[in-house]
Amino acid sequence: MHPLTESDIRSSFINASRKEVADLTLPEGFDALREADWRALDYLGWRDPKFARRAYVLLPRPDGAPVGVALRQAEAAPRSRAMCNWCRDVRLPNDVVFWSARRAGPAGRRGGTVGTLVCRDFECSRNVRNDPPPAYEGYDVAAARARRIEELRLKAAGFADMLLTGR
Repeated sequence: MHPLTESDIRSSFINASRKEVADLTLPEGFDALREADWRALDYLGWRDPKFARRAYVLLPRPDGAPVGVALRQAEAAPRSRAMCNWCRDVRLPNDVVFWSARRAGPAGRRGGTVGTLVCRDFECSRNVRNDPPPAYEGYDVAAARARRIEELRLKAAGFADMLLTGR
């Protein structure tokens, strides 16, 4: 991702009311993010410390403009150990929860939502940069890592598209 300002973030939300956007708390340490930190992020996600089950993600779009999405965590936890749909890391050190997001536009006003299983604290960018275990002798770990990063970017952008297009 490219560096964003507070104004960029607040103006990017597609499924939140003006009040919800005004009430959101920026991620802890936001002001300290450096250029290198932004380059290591495939999306920016954080939980709101003021609201127990609320979170936000800024998802990149092909045109470079971020799409801000307000998320709500499901009250029930998955029955078994779930895998994150975005990073697909089978060695996760963190919990995966079900997040739902109201669709943008008329579909969202009618109550339409999209849901996905994602890391509870949005560690996907870090997870995909960890070296995957070698599957066989001669396995190209660097290529596998690059593939995982690209897949995360595609899945995050796809989630934004589902919210925008209704597909």
